[in-house]
Amino acid sequence: MKQVICFALTGLLAAGAGAAIADEGMWTMDHLPTKQMQQRYGFTPSPQWIDLVQHAALRLAEGCSGSFVSANGLVMTNHHCANACLSQLSKGHEDYMSSGYVALKQEDEPKCPDVELNQLESITDVTAQVNAATAGKNGADRIKAEREIGSKLEQACVSGDAKTWRCDMITLYNGGRYAMYKYRRYQDVRLVFAPEQSIAFFGGDPDNFNFPRYDLDVTFFRAYVDGKPANTPQFFKFDTQGPKDGDMTFVVGNPGSTRRGLTWSELSALRDDQLVPTYALLSEVRGVLWQYARAGQQQTKESEELQFGIENAIKVYSGWLQTLNDEKFIQQKQQQDAGLRQWMAATPERRAKYGDPWSDLQHAQQRSKDLSVRFRMLERGVGFGQFAQLFQDARTLVRAAAERNQPDGQRLPEFREANLPAVQHEVESDVPFYPQYEQTVLAWSLGKLRQALGADDPTVHEVLGKQSPEQLAQQLVSGSKLGDAAVRKQLWDGGEKAIEASSDPMILLARKVDAESRKVRKEYEDEVKAPTDKADETIAKARFDREGTSSYPDATFTMRLSYGKVVGWNENGEPVPPFTHFDGLYKRATGADPFKLPDSWIKAQGSLDMSTPMNFVSDNDIIGGNSGSPVIDRQGHAVGLIFDGNIHSIGGDFVYDGSNNRSVAVDTAALVESVRKVYNLPRLADELTQGHL
Repeated sequence: MKQVICFALTGLLAAGAGAAIADEGMWTMDHLPTKQMQQRYGFTPSPQWIDLVQHAALRLAEGCSGSFVSANGLVMTNHHCANACLSQLSKGHEDYMSSGYVALKQEDEPKCPDVELNQLESITDVTAQVNAATAGKNGADRIKAEREIGSKLEQACVSGDAKTWRCDMITLYNGGRYAMYKYRRYQDVRLVFAPEQSIAFFGGDPDNFNFPRYDLDVTFFRAYVDGKPANTPQFFKFDTQGPKDGDMTFVVGNPGSTRRGLTWSELSALRDDQLVPTYALLSEVRGVLWQYARAGQQQTKESEELQFGIENAIKVYSGWLQTLNDEKFIQQKQQQDAGLRQWMAATPERRAKYGDPWSDLQHAQQRSKDLSVRFRMLERGVGFGQFAQLFQDARTLVRAAAERNQPDGQRLPEFREANLPAVQHEVESDVPFYPQYEQTVLAWSLGKLRQALGADDPTVHEVLGKQSPEQLAQQLVSGSKLGDAAVRKQLWDGGEKAIEASSDPMILLARKVDAESRKVRKEYEDEVKAPTDKADETIAKARFDREGTSSYPDATFTMRLSYGKVVGWNENGEPVPPFTHFDGLYKRATGADPFKLPDSWIKAQGSLDMSTPMNFVSDNDIIGGNSGSPVIDRQGHAVGLIFDGNIHSIGGDFVYDGSNNRSVAVDTAALVESVRKVYNLPRLADELTQGHL
């Protein structure tokens, strides 16, 4: 169950440029708005401050953010970012996701099977090289050129040591700029502490994306190198008092993907052709998981990680759809588009320079509409086999074997040499395997494949034959050996010969659908992605020519810094204060889920300082992917831990409103107080306050 719920739109969305107002913005570390910071807050970050932030902040490759908080590799992130590790380590009757985990000494820190940390080493502008490689190319030729130059630049970046370094070529400003992000990999990541689920997600779905909040949504990992805690001299020192109302705050993390710079025609197509059907599929999956979990405690344990992600995703999608159906927002986007189009067409020189990218977008969007169902079902989205881990492992093994035989520049990007260590790490992870759970989610996805493509579709016939989805799922799961990490490693090491010789039914299924999946992917990339990228690039360049480059690029799951302040907001005419405190937690507790406190908190009540701030809000600009981001102050000290946004922030993927968009964080004062007095962990508390073991 190695899922991160950012799957639904991966590879389907482009990123654009946005115009910054007030404290808006997710800024790249090499392009910070220092003048704006100085004007508004009297603060200009020094080179030393920027260097500290860049090296202390981390990316969790699975889809979250984190940070070093001691010189001995201690990492702070969210509990919900550690769900996969907690579930995977919960073997037998253990359930660390629900009951939490405490390492009393270093020897008790178990290795997470499937966590990789990325520490940003450098950002290099490679725009000139990419533009030269893609100049004058369209469709399949453009995709081919992009892959070849991406491979060449990435291989040069890792310098033959992909185990140590990870290099990603990132598109910024819709192709207005390209950058090479070089990361140091940490693949030996061990669990130090996680609280109980009932306090990490106190308030459950009713409180999700709301405030006041009372969550201790934290997990501490430790990075290891050569079997010892990593030496990490650049880390965020803990401020045990936390921030105050009005304090300037910074959030540094890896926001996943925003679409603030897309045209309205692209956003409306996104809404109608992708978000609406995916929302419906997610709702179905939620029902399947709810029914499965009712069978007993073991079934609840097996499905809780995915169930948590699905619930969260549904709420996010609901917020996105609300924004994209808001008439005021639609009118604003249409006016922005019209103004830029008029400017581009105002002179013969501009008309000659920019052409008509809007028409190209329209053609690409129509082709996307034609391909979207098949692409979503077979290749990328909430479709066939998405939640069935055995099938996902089989597909990865089949594709990796084939791609590794190709020249690096001709491979699918995810299988280039620079990316293979992460893929191999995931495939070979020793994680629990739950046959009944696998059968349930695979049967559901097989049924959706038949429903979406039709019973007469050749691919459906090829997959199902004469069997029902339930019959086939039972046969595949019971006959497969891919639940064994040693078997997966054997197949990985054996390459294409081992895959061709394998009689594992899940491998055979992956081979059976791979040609058709690749075909629809190629059609989508050549006929939708390539012309969309080119049109967006032209529009972005026109924006640059008209407005300059003083704005920030849309989020790309790369390190960004946002600045703002601790501040509440008004909701229905009533002020919402920026802080909650321990006393409010105990007043809110009812003794019944989702407002039930764990025993550890009930027993510790008398020893706690009830005035300790627990959660706070700020107007920092964040979205999904920022989960686990540290909140830091002017001194570069940690004062909080981002774990959510308020309900108004969900639309932040498309627009930022500083009047009510708020990020929600755990206060560092609450973290130290609870580690020391609730969980009785003086060793961990001292490391947080002193910065070393």
